[in-house]
This record gives sequence, C-alpha cells and structure tokens, in this order.
Amino acid sequence: MKSVIAIVGPTAIGKTNLALHLSQNFSGEVVSADSRQVYRYMDIGTAKPTKEEQRQVKHYLIDEVNPDEDFSLALYQNKARKAIEDIQKRNRQAFLVGGSGLYVWSLLEGWRIPEVPPDLGFRQKLESRALTEGGEVLYRKLAELDPVAAQNIDPRNIRRVIRALEVCNQGNTFSELQVKKPFFDYNIIGLTTERADLFKRIDLRVDWMMENGLLNEVEDLLAMGYGYNLPSLSGMGYKQMGMYLQGEINLENAIERTKYDTHRFARSQYSWFSLKDERIRWFNIGEDVNDSVSKYLQDVLDNR
Repeated sequence: MKSVIAIVGPTAIGKTNLALHLSQNFSGEVVSADSRQVYRYMDIGTAKPTKEEQRQVKHYLIDEVNPDEDFSLALYQNKARKAIEDIQKRNRQAFLVGGSGLYVWSLLEGWRIPEVPPDLGFRQKLESRALTEGGEVLYRKLAELDPVAAQNIDPRNIRRVIRALEVCNQGNTFSELQVKKPFFDYNIIGLTTERADLFKRIDLRVDWMMENGLLNEVEDLLAMGYGYNLPSLSGMGYKQMGMYLQGEINLENAIERTKYDTHRFARSQYSWFSLKDERIRWFNIGEDVNDSVSKYLQDVLDNR
C-alpha cells in the first residue's frame, strides 16, 4: 500500500495554499475532496484553485460535471481512486485536499459503497413527504429498514436519509457503507485555529467573493438555465445570493447570512475531523505552518 497525504480542516483555513506549497516541494499532485468544486462554472463561491494554481500543480476532481448533473459519493470515490493510482504509478506524491468529510473518509477508510443509481422520481416523492409530514417520518422508516444506517445518520440530514431509503428501495442496505477496507496507507495533516480567528477568515473570504463577482457568478448560472432548486446551488453563498435575486432578502442580509451559515458549516466540519482524532496530526495556522508541516512531512517520508 502506498501512502496518501491528506490535508483536512474547516473551510477558509488555508488547505489550498498549503497543498500548493507541499506539492511544489514534494513532487506532488492534488486530488480534491470538495463536494462543490466538482461543478463547472462555480469557481468563486467554491473557492476553487485558480487556473494559474492549477497550472502550477496538477489537480484532479475539479470541474467534473455540470451543475445539473448528479455526482454521487460512489462516482467520486471511483474517480479519486483512479487519480491517486495514476499519480502513484508515476512516482509522484498524492495529496488529498478538502473539507468534505464524506469524500475524505470514504477514500481513506475504504468504504464499500452500494452502486445504486439515483431514482429521481422516488427522491421527489420522499422530498414532498418530508415537506408535508416532516423529516422524522422518513427517518423512522429508515430505522425500520436499515437500523444500522439510521444510527449513523443525523435525522436532520434529510438528503442523506432519502439517499439511504433510495438504496433500500432497490434491494440493498445503506449500512454496506460501514464495511471498510482501506485502499491506501495514509497520513493526515489537519489545519486549525482559534474559533474567533476562523470566523474572521471566513468573513474576509465572503467579502472577497463578493468583491470578485459571486453575485454575477450566480446570475450567470441562472442565465445558463441552472435553477435555484439544484443541489449544486444549495451550497454556501449560492443559496443566499439566490434568495436575494428572488427578492426574499436584501443584499446586505444575504451577505450576513452567507457568513453566519459558513460559520455553522465550519463548526460541523469538526465533527468529521475531530481535534481528538489520533489519526490526524494537527497544526495551528498561527505557527509558520508551511515550514512546520514541511518538516513533519519530510520526517514521514524519510521513515516510510
């Protein structure tokens, strides 16, 4: 098994910058683990590496599908595995970089994912039921059909509950996700900082996004025919700008909501990447993080 170096942590913490630095110093290439950067035309709101950065270091799993196309966890895992294997065959260092816990752990832990295609009609039926009867009804149904899966899914995550029921509806069990056998050896680098500092970084990033055309990006997506109801447009920034364009809130409110919702999202990321997880070597970005991580990584590679 060959080692993959994962770089994880909350949004706006500096994972991309560190990955670029390490890739340039350790003959690396980057496999993205970001559930939004897979979509084309969504650059500013996803904080996608710039074209120049992608020229400097080769990136994978960016701009894979259009915003109205389905992109499942199984598809991500399959493409990411192939990318890592290709990088390793060329004796390059694979860096897995991103804050989508589902993507990261599915690869590092080697989840066996049921190959069940999406059933849009079934999904819409359950979404309507959740709106009229409440998401608890769907969660109770899942607990009946697949209690193991229900124990590992937040009842408030309606989309994931529906996906689990979709798998059950096609004769499988979602708990097959719990069968794990790692595909690769790995080391995990985590970036963190004090909560107040993280929130300030998020706010500055949102301000930067607005100054660099986030609202125009959303307007362009709508002009191309991509609707507000798409999962791709439910992400941070896109949802709030959409609410503004529909006249539900003013622009100032949309910006503040983007910041607040991103704070909340960042907090939730620590449930995926716990500071107590002994598999993760945490670095505080208040340190000279590039040098600190480089020295650590050199030790890892020397002792491999």
